[in-house]
This record gives sequence, structure tokens and C-alpha cells, in this order.
Amino acid sequence: MPCFAVVLALAFPRLVLACLWLFTGWLAGVFTAPVWPVLGFFFLPTTTLWYAGVHHWYGGQWTTWPIAGLVIALLLDGAPSMLGRIFKSKERA
Repeated sequence: MPCFAVVLALAFPRLVLACLWLFTGWLAGVFTAPVWPVLGFFFLPTTTLWYAGVHHWYGGQWTTWPIAGLVIALLLDGAPSMLGRIFKSKERA
């Protein structure tokens, strides 16, 4: 079941964020201002999930593994825009 939850979070991070916010208290107290989870929902959903996970699983301590996970989450969030630029540049050539 945990593997399914991870796959679901990677495939549909906005859905998972909305469900966590609506049905659990998992995001409560993680963010200092209410604007950050809203911006994260729209712009960096996987990174927002990882940030909340670090606060729950690692106690908010940013050591090697949480930072590595943050880099991976940022790459996953930025992948669609990076791939779009790559394909557009190949079409022009």
C-alpha cells in the first residue's frame, strides 16, 4: 500500500495535496503563511509534498537525504517545461 501511495503522489501530486489538506491534518503547522501551500499547489506540487514530508518524517531537519529528495522533486516539477523547450528547439532545427 505505501508503494501505491508513492506512485499516486508522483502521478497526481495536486490530487494528493488536496486530499491531504481536506481529509487529514498532515499539512497543518508545516507552512508559516497560508500563501505558501497555495503557491506550491499551483507551481511546485511535488516539491510541496516533499517539504511537508520532510517536516513529518525527518522532523524538519534538512540533512543529505531530504536535500537529495528536494532536488529530485524540483526536477520532477520542472521536467514538463524543460522537455517542452527541448522539443521546440529540435523542431526549429
